[in-house]
Amino acid sequence: MNYTTVIIADGTFPTHEIPLGYIRNAERIICCDGSTGNLVDFGLEPDAIVGDMDSLDSELYSKYADRIHADDDQETNDLTKAVKWCTKMGFSDIAIVGATGKREDHTIGNISLLAEYAREADVIMVTDTGIFKPYTQSSEIQSFPGQQVSIFSINPLTLITSEGLKYPLAGKRLENWWQGTLNESMAARFKLFFEGGSLLVFHKF
Repeated sequence: MNYTTVIIADGTFPTHEIPLGYIRNAERIICCDGSTGNLVDFGLEPDAIVGDMDSLDSELYSKYADRIHADDDQETNDLTKAVKWCTKMGFSDIAIVGATGKREDHTIGNISLLAEYAREADVIMVTDTGIFKPYTQSSEIQSFPGQQVSIFSINPLTLITSEGLKYPLAGKRLENWWQGTLNESMAARFKLFFEGGSLLVFHKF
């Protein structure tokens, strides 16, 4: 699927051509406030800037005043504010970039939030090494032979069965984050069967 909306979070701006390609090909680019300068330095401009504006340079604030959407809710982070703004506007296919790096605690938090965003939108997170995608129900997942994949269970009680992975899961609970990592797809697709909870699947480029 082509993701027409790209959100740029205030992590490390990507360098790999795949996430950069999502940015270049986007119909609209939404910046968390602190990422605006990175996008401008890249040579593009945001269509909207969302956040509490505590990280937006005053010069950029003035320049893009017509597209600023301030949200001072301290119960959510700027990435969540940007996703909520997008879904409110009807933008439901979203690729998030720049959400990792800088601080490990922010990285873990941003990745885990994908399971919540999946309730409202078709969302992925694209990093410099691969793509995270959340799943809320059993799915057949596009891949390629030899692709490295990792599976993370949001609910450690969820029973997971797989087809098409080198190291199969047979009614297994992933009770710690490492347990579903470093697996491998055996074909152009693999299947995950589960009920209850959500899964995050990381596909390495």
